[in-house]
Amino acid sequence: FRLGISCLFPASWHFSISPVGCPRILNTNLRQIVVISILAAAVSLLYFSVVIIRNKYGRLSRDKKFQRYLARVTDIEATDTNNPSVNYGIVVDCGSSGSRIFVYCWPRHNGNPHDLLDIRQMRDKNRKPVVMKIKPGISEFATSPEKVSDYISPLLNFAAEHVPRAKHKETPLYILCTAGMRVLPESQQKAILEDLLTDIPVHFDFLFSDSHAEVISGKQEGVYAWIGINFVLGRFEHIEDDDEAVVEVNIPGSESSEAILRKRTAGILDMGGVSTQIAYEVPKTEEVAKNLLAEFNLGCDVHQTEHVYRVYVATFLGFGGNAARQRYEDKIFANTFQKNRLLGKQTGLAPDTPYLDPCLPLDIKDEIQQNGQTMYLRGTGDFDLCRETLQPFMNKTNETQTSLNGVYQPPIHFRNSEFYGFSEFYYCTEDVLRMGGDYNAVAFTKAAKDYCATKWSILRERFDRGLYASHADLHRLKYQCFKSAWMFEVFHRGFSFPVNYKTLKTALQVYDKEVQWTLGAILYRTRFLPLRDIQQEAFRASHAHWRGFSFVYNHYLFSGCFLVVLLSILLYLLRLRRIHRRMLRSGAAATHWLEEGLPAQKIAGTL
Repeated sequence: FRLGISCLFPASWHFSISPVGCPRILNTNLRQIVVISILAAAVSLLYFSVVIIRNKYGRLSRDKKFQRYLARVTDIEATDTNNPSVNYGIVVDCGSSGSRIFVYCWPRHNGNPHDLLDIRQMRDKNRKPVVMKIKPGISEFATSPEKVSDYISPLLNFAAEHVPRAKHKETPLYILCTAGMRVLPESQQKAILEDLLTDIPVHFDFLFSDSHAEVISGKQEGVYAWIGINFVLGRFEHIEDDDEAVVEVNIPGSESSEAILRKRTAGILDMGGVSTQIAYEVPKTEEVAKNLLAEFNLGCDVHQTEHVYRVYVATFLGFGGNAARQRYEDKIFANTFQKNRLLGKQTGLAPDTPYLDPCLPLDIKDEIQQNGQTMYLRGTGDFDLCRETLQPFMNKTNETQTSLNGVYQPPIHFRNSEFYGFSEFYYCTEDVLRMGGDYNAVAFTKAAKDYCATKWSILRERFDRGLYASHADLHRLKYQCFKSAWMFEVFHRGFSFPVNYKTLKTALQVYDKEVQWTLGAILYRTRFLPLRDIQQEAFRASHAHWRGFSFVYNHYLFSGCFLVVLLSILLYLLRLRRIHRRMLRSGAAATHWLEEGLPAQKIAGTL
């Protein structure tokens, strides 16, 4: 007989196998050898396919974190304004001393409802961030609100020049006012905002509604800053590496009591000139007063609770570096003059009888002027005594779990936490001491002691030689000793961080980018925009045709089809085996009929 195989293959692949001329051992095991060979080839092919796919995607997964980091570090290319899929957003930060406008951009959302928008700062043709600042602050127009629109127009014109004209109508504009506006009476705040809401839509086509112009609270500003730093750090992304720090979280508001694992977020510490702020995530089980707690969902769908966060935020007015120095000087001025009256002394009333200030560098001379009176100071550069003098200014209470001014502070898991210190935390450690970055209390204390105890004349000489940071000035040198002690006390005594705490990083930039609260603001306020892209993609998918679809790029479908074909081949071979057996039985019967003397024609007809 001849075994022919042509089913399931093109005609050109038709071939036949005849046992004639083959060794007997091959004749008896032909079917087994054919089946085993096909199975071996199929298993080998499937194995190598799985290995290649696993290596490919495993390598992509391992490299994704590095590529993401590299993309952030090298994100200095000019924004492609000719790309229609790029979206834009504008935030105006109206501060106390001036207003700044930031233009952000992001590509079309990837369609995954669990992912956030990939927002980054727009860069112009010269690869510079699209940012502009004007002075004075918007609060200066409290008595003439009708001039506010003219005041802010240069900023909006600047943004309009950079955002493609075709994108203006879909580009959201947010005008958010901070500290300077908060101190104004509500009537003046309302008049300024009304002028903006009335005039801006007349001259600009940006997406600008009533809720897009407001005075934000210190709590909101803190939340936006917390969102901004964690977004840049990639803490809102999915867990991809086993070595990433994770926390177990019970989602607030979720019906399920089951905890999930997600990336550990970083806390922030920000000490400005007037106030100090702290913000960090707290667990669902921790009870916090509403005025100190922000609970929000960064996801694009309110039903998706993966990005629900509870953040403790506290702002302390008067605890910024400059405000603290002013409080300190007011206190020593009042106390010294009172002692002089009671004891008949002349301390501080003349240059030759100065008040000895432990918080100023050694031998520096300074003055305090209040109510037409002058008090003369001379520094002694005693860092430890300065710290001791500043401790009462923390306004700590005897109650547990409290911080500055006796405000409640939820427990911090110091062994499983990470904080970033901005503004004065960075300036104190870097500008003069040149040790910004990873904070070490022992090293910082030693460097601060040495600086305070160094004579002012030597410090001036070092300054003239350019040994300090380029933006450090004489004011920084003069009050570095005080601010170092103040920062140390606020961090360790006020916020109760242990001296051996190792995971504070003082920073001005993260991944070579200056992190502003405006980034967190645009991310939070545009969090529902991905729904538009997701719905559009779903609509396209429901109306899509098979044209242009490639099986090659869908390895799951390819593997499924391969297994179906393999199974068909095996079933066909089994069918051939049954036919072959039937033929053998028919051949045996024919031999028997020959022995009985039946004619050959009958035999053929029988077969």
